[in-house]
Amino acid sequence: MIEIRDLHFKYHSQTDEVLKGVNLKIKKGEFVSIIGPSGCGKSTLCLTLNGIIPKTISGQFSGDVIIDGMNTKDHEVSEFSKKVGMILQNPESQLFAMTVEEELAFGPENLAVPREEIEDRISWALSIVNMENKRDEFPGNLSGGQKQRIAIAASLTMMPEILVLDEPTSQLDPIGKREVFSVLEQLHKEEKMTIVLVEHRTEPIAELSDKVVVMDNGAIVLQGTPRVVFEKVPILRELGIMVPDISYLTYLLKEGGYVKDIALTVEEARRLFI
Repeated sequence: MIEIRDLHFKYHSQTDEVLKGVNLKIKKGEFVSIIGPSGCGKSTLCLTLNGIIPKTISGQFSGDVIIDGMNTKDHEVSEFSKKVGMILQNPESQLFAMTVEEELAFGPENLAVPREEIEDRISWALSIVNMENKRDEFPGNLSGGQKQRIAIAASLTMMPEILVLDEPTSQLDPIGKREVFSVLEQLHKEEKMTIVLVEHRTEPIAELSDKVVVMDNGAIVLQGTPRVVFEKVPILRELGIMVPDISYLTYLLKEGGYVKDIALTVEEARRLFI
């Protein structure tokens, strides 16, 4: 579904490359999380996945980003709007309509989708994010978590095959974070959607991801299943990445010879001692 080949990028305003030879493959229906220290290029990488870089944000770009067979260098950003949904850190930057219904209708209306189908898409998207009772609400009156769920629903009405989320919970309280991760879990397991998530909190990443990609200084330095990545505790801590607490604890116990493996969840940890 996504193939990135030897990707390099440098903003015109900077002297150093932000992306340095990134190579990555993501399968259809895969949940991939990207982690790394601030400034390592995660957000820039996200912007290449729908052609915003290099089509809208210019710079020195080389390599290839291929989305479902379409090279972003050869197609306009508008052509990817039906394939890739993008969710940013601040949901308020993405919401502008006077009602939730108008917000969700905006995208498909611009694609000239028939009105009956738009109604069906809105109802479906609101059911996915469990916000059916907010259809006539003014988005500005919603909580942070609700706003982010509406931003996700607005993207879903475009029927994208890929959902890219750049730190979608960074400005949310614990309840809002749980709400968003619950929606992502449902989209992955029930709708089989391809999800690319940039996130600092590693606990939900360990539970939800099929693959974890670790970036540092513009390059991918480690990738694999959550278990493969989070057992590399010394490497991650050197990069300033905190592994899930339960994984760190069981890593120390494994190093001491008390258990045979690390755990990604509390339930896994319990089974290690049975």
